[in-house]
Amino acid sequence: MSEEEECELVKRIEITVDPGQELLRLDRFLMDRVEKLSRNRLQTGIKAGAVTVNGKSVKPNYRVRPHDKVLLLIPRHPDAQSSLSPEDIPLDIIYEDEDVLVLNKQAGMVVHPGVGNHSGTLVNALLHHLGASDLPLKEGNRMDRPGIVHRIDKNTTGLMVIAKTDFSMTHLAKQFFDHTVEREYHALVWGSPDPEDGTIDINIGRHPRFRLEQHVFPEGDHGKHAITHYKVLRSYYYVSLVSCRLETGRTHQIRVHMKALGHPLFNDEKYGGDAIRKGTVYAKFKQFVNNCFDMLPGHALHAAVIGFDHPTTGERMRFEAPLPEALQDVIDKWEHYVKHNTRTK
Repeated sequence: MSEEEECELVKRIEITVDPGQELLRLDRFLMDRVEKLSRNRLQTGIKAGAVTVNGKSVKPNYRVRPHDKVLLLIPRHPDAQSSLSPEDIPLDIIYEDEDVLVLNKQAGMVVHPGVGNHSGTLVNALLHHLGASDLPLKEGNRMDRPGIVHRIDKNTTGLMVIAKTDFSMTHLAKQFFDHTVEREYHALVWGSPDPEDGTIDINIGRHPRFRLEQHVFPEGDHGKHAITHYKVLRSYYYVSLVSCRLETGRTHQIRVHMKALGHPLFNDEKYGGDAIRKGTVYAKFKQFVNNCFDMLPGHALHAAVIGFDHPTTGERMRFEAPLPEALQDVIDKWEHYVKHNTRTK
């Protein structure tokens, strides 16, 4: 799973209308041009603002004209069938209404099934909590990602929004695609970034050698555009608590960007944060760090804030979740260590 890998969850279709095209209703025009897309789902997308003509939202009865530029954004739905079963797994639900659900995901929970994770996922829990008939799945789409419009890693904790209707899914997917969803993460990183606040604007793509990892491409000739805004909240000399605001949502974006900055996430095994990156070589310090590692289930990253426009009311919704207990305990240990270690003063 990734920190908000939303672009892979949205399919972008761009069409330039032929010069000889006669006037034709937009929904009928797209029905003829886009395979495996029902008229109902198409009209839902138009009403949700996920279909634009010449950069503007239109109504389903809009008649396309020659040279019109049509952009269609629709949530991706895999075509294969799934045999997922509902599972009674506790969920920390922060908010729920008829359209959306906001939850605080715990560490260790995979968002949707994949290789080696066929059960015990967030999707299994959602199927139990909501019931398959209440989820935005249509026309034979598999049930491995019901309502999922963005994702976070297995060991990343924090806030996620779930769509409960097809309209909500389309509406939220467009907000993620347009980068209008507020997403703030809190990360414990090695060292203290200098300057204390800034922007990381470096392309990210799959690592050329290690296919399960992501990699930065500073020259911009490979990968996808990725932007992270960061700010140091508190510094403990050896480590710092940093706020990271995502402008884009690439796979492992925060983890890869902070590593590129020279400050990998604390206890991040994949990106070099599970070894001492700042401090002494003395056995006592090593033992202290290892004890902190043992307290965490994985990398120290928490989705602390999420904000979005409600799909049906238009109200701006904003939610916050405090740091999980394990991460807060580790931060407290660092604060105590630094306070009583005269070498850092």
